[in-house]
Amino acid sequence: MVLCQGGEGDAAPAADGQEPEVPPGREDGPGAVQPCLCPVPGVEAAGAEERRACGCCSGMSWPCCCEAPGAKKKAACPGLGLFYTILSAFLFSVASLFLKKIEDVHSVEVSAFRCVFQMAFVLPGLIYYKTGFLGPKGKRVFLFFRGFLGSTAMVLLYYAYQVMPLADATVITFTSPVFTSLLAWIFLKEKYSLWDLLFTLFAITGVILIARPPFLFGSHVTGIEGSYTDHLKGTIAAIASTLSAASTIVILRKVGKSVHYFLSIWYYAVIGLIGCVIALFVLNEWRLPHCGRDRVFLILIGLLGLGGQIFLTKALQIEKAGPVSIMKTMDVVFAFILQVLFLNHLPTWWTVGGALCVVASSSGTAIRKWRHSVRKAKQREI
Repeated sequence: MVLCQGGEGDAAPAADGQEPEVPPGREDGPGAVQPCLCPVPGVEAAGAEERRACGCCSGMSWPCCCEAPGAKKKAACPGLGLFYTILSAFLFSVASLFLKKIEDVHSVEVSAFRCVFQMAFVLPGLIYYKTGFLGPKGKRVFLFFRGFLGSTAMVLLYYAYQVMPLADATVITFTSPVFTSLLAWIFLKEKYSLWDLLFTLFAITGVILIARPPFLFGSHVTGIEGSYTDHLKGTIAAIASTLSAASTIVILRKVGKSVHYFLSIWYYAVIGLIGCVIALFVLNEWRLPHCGRDRVFLILIGLLGLGGQIFLTKALQIEKAGPVSIMKTMDVVFAFILQVLFLNHLPTWWTVGGALCVVASSSGTAIRKWRHSVRKAKQREI
């Protein structure tokens, strides 16, 4: 009898500036194979039943295991990963809606509450997987910047949601895959083709149509929620959030599989919470919401954000990253619907045109990466 350890699945990060944060733990599907007891050839334990646990039979007796000769393998539910992606997009969109509904609470304070939820979720995983709290010495600098940039992206995105239309901020965050390709070319020397340049130009065009700077569209800009100054501040914050999120993904690629995913999330939550608390004292903005409704919204934002990350990670465990990235554009659709139904703000044709440019750009980038990975997989098989 020998103990054979299955590998852990690696979940790819998300496009709205915020990454999936859930353990690759014990779930069905590829990338989540559990430790299993396998009989050594020629050696049998007398009077003991040989058992084998695998990801698809969840601990059935080894002779009846799905991998036993002649046994039928359990078929995966087709489209389940894409359904998880849509559900994740819906939860993220509803959390953004609640953020818009909160009154008199600074975005940094909302981010601090979110970090507390993250820490409470990750801490048991760190203890269970025995990863420690600091990580390998050679990787701590990367983990620090991953935590700093990731939490910065969250704060800036929440601020953008508060001061500009929900759909506009959501659309801008979808430029993240395009900027990730550009930063990976600069820092990781990854290939950057003419198609990538074209998608980058499409994304920039979409952002310009949403921001509508006066030097291009005149001094009287219509269809803006609130003042144009707040709209411009929100646009800059959303772009900065997207660049921070793209930088985080590049750092995660650099670190690779040498650091456990839970440890990466831990740095994100701890550094984010410390930074938010310092910023709140500097800005003198630390205060609990006076309204009970706002307190409920804060809790729901944390729970919905966590649920969205869980379902996104489950989707990436059982479905290829390309289709998941494309299906995640449903974030934009949900943002438009929720904005019209609950915020009574109709998007302008400029916003719709910008959304189409950004979605086309991010989808094109995802399709290219997907086809490239499929082609490399086929070459390895040959």
